[in-house]
Amino acid sequence: MDTISVQQMAASVGTERVSDWVQVTQKMIDTFADATGDHQFIHVDPVRAAQTPFGGTIAHGFLSLSLMPMLSAKADAPRIQGVTMGVNYGGNKTRFMQPVRSGSRVRGRFKLLSFTERKPGVWEQINEYTLEIEGADKPALIAEWISLVYV
Repeated sequence: MDTISVQQMAASVGTERVSDWVQVTQKMIDTFADATGDHQFIHVDPVRAAQTPFGGTIAHGFLSLSLMPMLSAKADAPRIQGVTMGVNYGGNKTRFMQPVRSGSRVRGRFKLLSFTERKPGVWEQINEYTLEIEGADKPALIAEWISLVYV
């Protein structure tokens, strides 16, 4: 993994990275349901969910969103010199475009929209996160996500 300066990161606005494919399993969906308490049948009951327009169980939208850190790590982002921590700050936009069916493979596409210094040592990074579903013509979600990077 490459190491770059904050200035080099700021100069890379507009670049895009793509992660490896990851399979969304029913076990992953069930574990997320247990963690969040969201046991709606469309997520956890394959027999009943098969009777819906989805044709089977689907991942929670928030599970799809929460794959962002793992997929970002699989996209070989460069390390920024001197970073002590990074934190989620929030999102400007999130749109769930289509469901992720259990067993589907997904990948993250990350486009750096901005990287600016908010105050000395604190940088705001905004990425567009697109969750693509293998073989689908429309993504599962598109989110504009803000992180703070402490240097």
